[in-house]
Amino acid sequence: MHPVITEDLGDILACPLDWQRFRRKTVLVTGGNGCLPSYMVETLLLLNSQAGMDCRVICLVRNLAKAKARFAAYEGRSDLSFVVGNVSEGIPVKQRCDFIIHAASQASPKYYGPDPVGTMTANLMGIRHLLELARVWGCEGFLFFSSGEVYGQVQPDKTPTCESDYGYIDILNPRSCYAEAKRAAETLAVCYAQQFQIPCVIVRPFHTYGPGMALDDGRVYADFVNDIVNRRNIVMRSDGRAVRAFCYLSDGVKAFFTILLNGRPGEAYNAGNPAAFRKGRFC
Repeated sequence: MHPVITEDLGDILACPLDWQRFRRKTVLVTGGNGCLPSYMVETLLLLNSQAGMDCRVICLVRNLAKAKARFAAYEGRSDLSFVVGNVSEGIPVKQRCDFIIHAASQASPKYYGPDPVGTMTANLMGIRHLLELARVWGCEGFLFFSSGEVYGQVQPDKTPTCESDYGYIDILNPRSCYAEAKRAAETLAVCYAQQFQIPCVIVRPFHTYGPGMALDDGRVYADFVNDIVNRRNIVMRSDGRAVRAFCYLSDGVKAFFTILLNGRPGEAYNAGNPAAFRKGRFC
């Protein structure tokens, strides 16, 4: 394992959370080989190695070969297993799970044009299937990965943005497939929390970057790094005045676990900071 990742995972586990809640529990992670959830998976596996938690992690993935390549360092471990499936079509997991982390989604804008249907259904139908399982299983925790895009096109005078300042989203534009799906999925999660007492919490990550991100991701931080490693000039496709709440991956993962373990059911939490995160901010 790369020493940067080793340091990151150790930093995450140093966060004073109630990690004991994962002892002898089963955690289902959808989209488990994605950049953000894969770090959560590795954190739980390291927790097993260091503290003997006997936590079982099930990753629901669409591409088994890609998932095995991503977790090649953990090949042969009994605490990690993969299930192939598409959350839009159902959840082919028979074993009861104590925690659900729903991160399966086409988050990159490069998918919104060619596959808006797939982008929407992974969020809308996927969370419906998972919330029903959480109800049947009596899950202890449910974390849904939403997005800051739910805020829409916020007016310049509304920055910083209050929770009541949601902006406009053109529902007749296929490019809105991601933002509208996340909005609807959040509402459904809140409805399940109220009607069925599902302990579902929502995180809205803001531009999280770090090891494992694809250089062809399509978002600005990947484009910049791609230009740098290939010794190309950085190309700006705007006037350069846009501001983003960039967050390093390990800091984001600390936020995700904090929200999962300590968040209030039915609430959404932003994981972003215009000044950028500092190490240990969420501890």
